[in-house]
This record gives sequence, C-alpha cells and structure tokens, in this order.
Amino acid sequence: MKLSVVIPAHNEEGSIAETLQHLHAVLRRESIAHEIVVVNDHSADGTGAVLAGLQGAMPELREVVNDGPGGYGHAVRKGLASFTGDCVAVMMADLSDDPEDLVRFYRKMEEGHDCVFGTRWSKGGRVVDYPLHKRIINRLANTIVRLVFRLKYNDCTNAFKLYRRSTIEGIQPLLSPHFNLTLEMPLKAIVRGYSYAVVPNSWRNRKAGVSKLRIREMGSRYFFILLYCLIEKYFSRGDFKKRWD
Repeated sequence: MKLSVVIPAHNEEGSIAETLQHLHAVLRRESIAHEIVVVNDHSADGTGAVLAGLQGAMPELREVVNDGPGGYGHAVRKGLASFTGDCVAVMMADLSDDPEDLVRFYRKMEEGHDCVFGTRWSKGGRVVDYPLHKRIINRLANTIVRLVFRLKYNDCTNAFKLYRRSTIEGIQPLLSPHFNLTLEMPLKAIVRGYSYAVVPNSWRNRKAGVSKLRIREMGSRYFFILLYCLIEKYFSRGDFKKRWD
C-alpha cells in the first residue's frame, strides 16, 4: 500500500527541510513505499529553493505549485488532486505532526479502515506549547461538533488524518478554501458511511515561521461547513453514502 503525504507550504523556509528529512527518514526506516507531495502555496521566501535542493537526495519528494487561489484548503485540495498513492495523509510543514504517529496511522489502516483520525485530547495524545486561547476555542468547537453529530470522536478539527484513495474520491466535491477543510473532510467521510479508527497523536508548536491560522476569520467558515454536513446527514436521503457492493 503506497502512502502519499500531502504537505501545504506557505513561506516555510525555516522549517520545511527539517520536516521533510525527518518524515522521509522514518518512512524509509519502516520500509513504507511513499511519496511526499509538497504544495508550494504562493511562498515569497526561499521555500521553493529549499525543496529544489532536497529533491536530489529525496526522489520521493515532489513539489506541486499552487498557481490558483492561495490558502490552506486550496493548497491541500491541489495536493489531493495529484497524489499517486493508495492512501494519503495530510500533514503540516512545521513539524508539529510527528512522523512516528503517521507510521501508527498507516499500520492501523492496514487493518482495513477507510480512514484513520488522530486525537490529541484522549489517553496517549499529547500537546506541547499549545497556546491557551487556541486550546479553549479548540475544545469548545470540537465539543459542539461532537454533540451536534453525536460522535465519540473529540478532535475533528485536527488536520492530521489518513484516508484511502477511495475515501478521498467518495467525499468529493470538497468546498473549503481555508482551514475549515480540516472539518469538512472527516465529517463528510463519517456522514457518508466510511469506516474510521482513532489513534492518539502528538502535536508540538512550531519552532520557526508564523502560524497561518487566523481564528477571527474562521468562525463563520467552520459554521458553514458544519451546517453543510449536517444538512447532508439528515436531508440527502443517503445519495452520497458509500456503496458497499
């Protein structure tokens, strides 16, 4: 099962090399066939030059240039349109996600699940240097999602997830241009009947660069996606459900 990793990168010159080298080393150690698709999202720094310098020693690395509208959602969707693996993980460029956790996700998917979702807030999960205001907003938002959709899963907005190719095809069309894509993808997979397992993961705040998430801009966008998926859940009459035949 070939693993693709999609990493959106906007002005990540200070962290992208360490992220890719660590990820590549772990996947090669585990003998996991893989490709790493970095979507250069309108970077104005040296991100592109760093990627070019790494490709000679890392044949599994492929740069995709996002020449359309910028933003996390647009960049990830660009990567999802071009990956070649049997399954695909979405990870951050700032090494906040641990490649060792990705190995656990992959091994869990080998058991037959359609998706593997990370949780930072259950036993075995861990966060390091998570800003307090973001923690409060995160837990409130995820509690609302959990109650509205009647889920046990408590970290829907966690971007770090792994999907089979068939699942990515089955949750189209993806609409979110921004970080609300982190909510749209798992909710559509759940609402449409794809199976998922939950695995604890760790998260560490970035060492370099600036976070691209702007909380004040995201409230209405998250609400739109939540409402969109809720309408599908109760009113689509199963038209988008996974077909088991």
